[in-house]
Amino acid sequence: MQDIISRMRAKKQDEGFTLIELLVVVVIIGVLVAIAVPVYLNYRQGAADKSAQSDVRGAVSAVEQWYTDNGNTYPDGPTAVQKVSFSLESTAVPATAATPKHVTLSDNTEMIYKKTSTTGTAGSYKICAVNSGGTGNVYVYDSSKGGSVKADKSLANLAACS
Repeated sequence: MQDIISRMRAKKQDEGFTLIELLVVVVIIGVLVAIAVPVYLNYRQGAADKSAQSDVRGAVSAVEQWYTDNGNTYPDGPTAVQKVSFSLESTAVPATAATPKHVTLSDNTEMIYKKTSTTGTAGSYKICAVNSGGTGNVYVYDSSKGGSVKADKSLANLAACS
């Protein structure tokens, strides 16, 4: 009988994890996930905002190329919000083979082009874009001011870009 009891005691030392040890591991994993998920979502919003800024820069390049290819004048339109690609074609001046017809936009990016002034030989324009996956900032390039693409926090949406 003592032989059986001693064998059972020897086997008892070879057990798995206790419930408390498993709970501690689950709590640690939960804390790490609680920290990582908001950071990941912020990175996604930042990436969406950067894609909208990049799309505006690409559109500026296309407009400036249009300017040089079409007698030093900026395109008149279109003035509607564009979602899939930014097109410079208008009914008055169709795009030529040398002129870029469109710039492909990033996913969830909306862009608008507005010719703001016709004074002088060329005038000026604004390009505004927003990405629905981002923070909601509208990114604006104003050719009359030059410089870089800036986030305009006063604009609630693209329709306010004028």
